[in-house]
Amino acid sequence: MHTFLEITKAEYIDGYRLRLYFNTGEVRIADLESSLVGEVFLPLRDIEMFKRFTIKFDTVTWENEADLAPEYLYDISTAA
Repeated sequence: MHTFLEITKAEYIDGYRLRLYFNTGEVRIADLESSLVGEVFLPLRDIEMFKRFTIKFDTVTWENEADLAPEYLYDISTAA
């Protein structure tokens, strides 16, 4: 049985780094600074806006509805 990758929890660390908790039980750290490109992600360069995220639809989502696929976040992250 294949399990879809989901983010169950996320915590702000510093800069553009988040600690991500996956439904696989893994905890990983993602540095999103180089991922914040394009019209929807540029507002997140404002660190205060970046910090205001929630978990919605099984991934990290910001108030401007920007989000990144859990698979992408897994791929760019490292073990915590």
